[in-house]
Amino acid sequence: MNLDIDWVRELCLSFPYATEQVTWGLDLTFRISGKIFAVTVLEPAKVWLSFKCSAENFAELTERAGIIPAPYLARAQWVALESKEALQKEELAALLRESYELVFAKLPKKAQKALLQAKHSKPKPVSRKPRKGKTGKRS
Repeated sequence: MNLDIDWVRELCLSFPYATEQVTWGLDLTFRISGKIFAVTVLEPAKVWLSFKCSAENFAELTERAGIIPAPYLARAQWVALESKEALQKEELAALLRESYELVFAKLPKKAQKALLQAKHSKPKPVSRKPRKGKTGKRS
């Protein structure tokens, strides 16, 4: 699979309890418990993908060609990729996973616990009552 929005979407949604939401009209955001961990664009823009990273990775990544501090989010250690060639697929996959984990770690402990409990609990079976006909009598 090529390094594109579909690949990013498939990867990000493979993380436990990750969701997606179109935000600001043209951006596809990936979230954990409502908190964004990655953003990609649905229409051509100056940057195609932004994500959170550790302070060490932020310093190292922003030294590379094609990677800049993310507009509006740089103070929170977010980077933005100006081209799809800025990172190799394997490295990008690891960085997106790190972004997910960093955002998960910042969730309130109660939210983390609820997600972890949901992960380990079995879904309850759905009980179904017999359907009644239009007359209200069972046939």
